[in-house]
Amino acid sequence: MFRMETVVFFQSSRLISQNLPKQAVLLADISLEDLQNCGIRGFIVDLDNTIVSEDDRYVSPHAESWLAEAKRRGFRCFILSNGKRRHRVEYWSRRLQIPAISPARKPFPFSFYKALAHMQISPQEAIAIGDSRHTDILGAFLLGCRCIQVASLPHPPRWWENLFGGWVQFSCPPEVLLWPLEALAEPEEVSL
Repeated sequence: MFRMETVVFFQSSRLISQNLPKQAVLLADISLEDLQNCGIRGFIVDLDNTIVSEDDRYVSPHAESWLAEAKRRGFRCFILSNGKRRHRVEYWSRRLQIPAISPARKPFPFSFYKALAHMQISPQEAIAIGDSRHTDILGAFLLGCRCIQVASLPHPPRWWENLFGGWVQFSCPPEVLLWPLEALAEPEEVSL
């Protein structure tokens, strides 16, 4: 169902070959251990329809705990969002305790470079994760880093999705139980 990309590199003078998925249904389906084994030190993650639906109806199941575990393991994280509502991106940045740029103007590489500079890693040590081929995946390609496309959370379709359909995004399968945002408890107030 999903295409695989073979990643080969040298670490501690031994050859490691690891298959990373090109696509995953949910953010939490991506193995942090596999990312570490492939030399990934940080990731650039999309917000809208990757972590939370852009209409704020659904949160990707286990996304918050997956991101917390990633940070606990030493991954560096950064949110790039093309979302126009900055207050919303700032809210999620605070809630997840991950810095963000909005609007990021993806796929143009400028904000990707800012994210890498902030995380102090190279494109080879980064992976971009998002739901849109024309923004997240194309931006990763222009940057020269690896990427994983996740299924887009349910949201009102935009004109380009109606026009290009599955070429731009693939939808979250109906059998996946999504988490309504209002069912989640507010985290305690944190400051960046």
